[in-house]
Amino acid sequence: MSGSRPGILLVNLGTPEAPTAAAVRRYLGEFLSDRRVVEIPALVWQPILRGIILNVRPRKSARAYAKVWTERGSPLAAITIGQAEALQARFGDSAVVDYAMRYGRPAIAERIAALKAQGCDRILIAALYPQYCAATTASVHDAAFAALGAMRWQPAIRTLPPYPDHPAYIAALAASVRGQLDALDFVPDAIVASFHGMPERTRDLGDPYHDQCQLTARRLSEALGRDLTIAFQSRFGRARWLEPATDATLERLAREGVRKVAVIAPGFAADCLETLEELAIAGRAQFLAAGGESFAYLSCLNDGDEGIDMLATVIGEQLQGWIPSA
Repeated sequence: MSGSRPGILLVNLGTPEAPTAAAVRRYLGEFLSDRRVVEIPALVWQPILRGIILNVRPRKSARAYAKVWTERGSPLAAITIGQAEALQARFGDSAVVDYAMRYGRPAIAERIAALKAQGCDRILIAALYPQYCAATTASVHDAAFAALGAMRWQPAIRTLPPYPDHPAYIAALAASVRGQLDALDFVPDAIVASFHGMPERTRDLGDPYHDQCQLTARRLSEALGRDLTIAFQSRFGRARWLEPATDATLERLAREGVRKVAVIAPGFAADCLETLEELAIAGRAQFLAAGGESFAYLSCLNDGDEGIDMLATVIGEQLQGWIPSA
């Protein structure tokens, strides 16, 4: 093994650079052009994307982003930076920690090159998705390997496996949920575990995402000692998506007499538009309008101590032989 330090590249989905229609249009243009995300032939899809979607959706999405934008910018970006900084403090001189976004900036290729320039001849690509999905995890790996394909002197590469039932992940989720539940001024009648949705056909084609979401929810339910209601959010287009849908589930629970609900998002490593706007704002409105009385969204692990302890554990396991044993 060489004397250089390995690099750790945290990768999250991405975010527009500003809550404006123009910035969202650039972001969505890249995101929705990924063949891993939209599995429709480009000759069919691109005219729809360029002619309709990118002329309509950015304005609506920009308004949603504006609701959750902070002084530090995008919540997803700010939290990912916090995760990188906290992990750098944990690993100290044994590794170099950086971060990138699959869509938008900083780009994966840019940060791999930056780590290489710092002397990192071994790099762990850590896609921050607990459950594996071709549209997320595999897309990150595709971009990383494409970057390597343009390099004459390539670093050695490892990738972070999914961790849907890793004991450290389940323990961190359970501790976070318990702490946030204890801080509420009500006891929820139901806890909804909302995962990001995917088209049903991806499951039929062999994607393990649905099963891994179920596994996470089952293990977390066991750790908490109470049932969880599983749902899937963020449907898009006319195709059939994984069910049950989160919005329909919240409305159904209210109609059935459930008056107090807490919602968690175990599939997200960091709070973002889909959690802070779609769940915490829109989900609350849907539940209350359907007859519910109390609603709470419980935040993701983010860059808090529980989440950083967990990431340090699952990442540290993949660095064996690259850094000194603790």
